[in-house]
Amino acid sequence: MKVISSIQNPLIREIIQLREKSRKRKQSGKFLVEGQRELSLALSGDYEFTTILFNAGIIGLDKVESLIGFAKSSPEIIEVSDDVYEKMSYRQSTEGIIGIALSKTHLLSDLEFSTKTPLILIAEAPEKPGNIGALLRTADAANLDAVIIANPKTDLYNPNIIRSGVGCLFTRQVATGTTSEIIDFLKSRNIYIYCAALTASKPYHEIEYSEATAIVVGTEHDGLTETWLNASDQNIIIPMQGTIDSMNVSVSAAIIIFEAKRQRKFL
Repeated sequence: MKVISSIQNPLIREIIQLREKSRKRKQSGKFLVEGQRELSLALSGDYEFTTILFNAGIIGLDKVESLIGFAKSSPEIIEVSDDVYEKMSYRQSTEGIIGIALSKTHLLSDLEFSTKTPLILIAEAPEKPGNIGALLRTADAANLDAVIIANPKTDLYNPNIIRSGVGCLFTRQVATGTTSEIIDFLKSRNIYIYCAALTASKPYHEIEYSEATAIVVGTEHDGLTETWLNASDQNIIIPMQGTIDSMNVSVSAAIIIFEAKRQRKFL
């Protein structure tokens, strides 16, 4: 088995670039998965890995082989020294294993629904990776049929998204597209559009979510664009009882989503 002990090794330098540069991830079609749970979820989500690197002082080879035992391919397994692992790892509390995986396309046309009444979360132009990760965690917790990111401002394989989402990027169907592409997609499938907005809105709990439904949220600062508001079947609002007029986007999405799940009696 190959062992790498130099941080100047070309593969280690490539890994650091994949960790830090969105352009490198997009050009290469590769990204990093760090941590045992995240790696396991990515494998379960049918992601293909080319390389697995581990630090024997943190995780044993037998555990590594057990984790990747059901991989769709046979990734190369490489042991790395303490210094090398510290250099390439992203998380402060780590689990001794990092994988190089191949990205997916995340096209709207890739989405498949096993029900005639899917429940979908759409986020328009979210900027903060932490918010995207939190939205993905909510989507997983509610077992949503899909998450769609409109006009994304950061790539889905940003390490902060994977870390803050604790690997939930790999557990849900996730697609991206422009606002107009997504609206066309929804309308062609007769999916109701409910936009979280401050104007012309009904309280979220007064809406029925039993049919095919898309819940659309915007950024906390700007909200949704007029294109979404014009396409909305009904704007919805979470009544505020304090002095502010909005909450964190992931919190707002969770409140609405779990009301929809309550109505569907899936809780």
